[in-house]
Amino acid sequence: MESLNTSAQINAPQAAILLFGATGDLARRKLYPALYQLYRQKKLHPSFFVFGMARRPMDDETYRALVAESLENPDEQFLRHCYYQSLDVERLEDYERLQRRLLDLEASAGTAGNRLFYLSIAPDHFEPLAHHLKESGLVETAGFRRLVIEKPFGYDLPSAEKLNRALCQVFQESEIFRIDHYLGKTMVQNIEVIRFANSIFEPIWNNRYIAGIQVTASESIGVEERAGYYDRFGALRDMVQNHLLQMVAMVAMEPPSRLETEAIRDEKVKVLNALRVLSGAEIDHALVRGQYVRGIVDGEIRRAYREEDGVDPRSTTETYVAAKIYVDNFRFAHVPFFVRTGKRLRQKITEIVVQFKDVPWNLYVKKSGRLEPNRLIIRIQPDEGIHLWLNTKQGGDRLRIAPVDMEVSRFTGIGFNSPEAYELLLYDALIGDSTNFTRWDEVAASWAWIDPIAKRFKEKGEDGLKFYPAGSMGPELADLLLSKEGLHWWEGTQA
Repeated sequence: MESLNTSAQINAPQAAILLFGATGDLARRKLYPALYQLYRQKKLHPSFFVFGMARRPMDDETYRALVAESLENPDEQFLRHCYYQSLDVERLEDYERLQRRLLDLEASAGTAGNRLFYLSIAPDHFEPLAHHLKESGLVETAGFRRLVIEKPFGYDLPSAEKLNRALCQVFQESEIFRIDHYLGKTMVQNIEVIRFANSIFEPIWNNRYIAGIQVTASESIGVEERAGYYDRFGALRDMVQNHLLQMVAMVAMEPPSRLETEAIRDEKVKVLNALRVLSGAEIDHALVRGQYVRGIVDGEIRRAYREEDGVDPRSTTETYVAAKIYVDNFRFAHVPFFVRTGKRLRQKITEIVVQFKDVPWNLYVKKSGRLEPNRLIIRIQPDEGIHLWLNTKQGGDRLRIAPVDMEVSRFTGIGFNSPEAYELLLYDALIGDSTNFTRWDEVAASWAWIDPIAKRFKEKGEDGLKFYPAGSMGPELADLLLSKEGLHWWEGTQA
């Protein structure tokens, strides 16, 4: 949902942005460019500074050079707001040293004690870091204190509960911002606006008119440098538990009673709690689990997952998941939701496809053959936009009906020029708007649905793991999930 603070010209409050993991890939690819764009757009308060921390020893000038390398046309004035201190997350004395320097910087910068802690580090360090923040006095401040934490939030429900208890001993729930960068994407935030601000959609957004809904998040890349993490988590935990279930919740949620953060998140939780829980053989019939083998992507031969550096050559970790999901509530009873995600697929695309039911009896079928169903496609990436497919008569004397794409996108000249997701989310965290962050009960509900599936995957091992060639769109068995319902996967280009 779009930020509830509707005035983009209002500066975020003065604040110290404390970035743990300041030399990491995420910081360099996403966080520094996002902060720089906020600075250039004058959305950051003049009294701010970025305090980076990592184990690597370096001084402020070396750190500023590292930050500058991640920016396009870096501004020296922005870099002067950046400071660095080496820190071992396991050593309390490093936090105490940090606190002393932080107090001096806050006094000179005038940040009023406002502190935003951003954890861009391995999940294993979350708990000790939170404990040391408390022990060192870093969370005792006159201003606000907020914690932004990257996924994964736990490995399963018990580990997520343990982590949440540890964090809540230091921070209140309202101070914890669990980031899901998909929720920062403009077209994801547009889902509710498309639904609730257009009278042509809301009356038909139910099981009387919708035949099925597809959510696809496919990637053409492999595991890259994330092999160690990915081989432990797999596609189910890495993508379905958070990104895909969040999009399902936004598509299926009821209109909130008011346009306020907790009202919106309440409705999402209701959807997650209404997911039909699967077990045993039900999982085998409703989910397809795959792993890529050698194949051709963009004209080049790509190696198999088990051949990737850092991956166990006998790994049964899934790189692809497709699932048929039911939301057992009044609005969507019996409507199948199909989700799929995978690595090394033919194309990189994230989109939601709402397929409406066929007209029960149509005058034009005998004359023109089978008509294509109406579809609403919400394209999130790479070319974000909205596509509504309608049947229209083609030119000429002969009656010929064909689907036409009614498109709104950046290519039409009236579309979107969206900021980067991290730019939006960092700004929201600074102003204290948690609408586009996940609340604890959302996390708990999604893990409660995922855990039985993950357990079944582990029990089955290689049995049931379907291999697919790199460059395809996944195992052929995934097509059966839809064909049993008289549907097929939308491939993103034509009806």
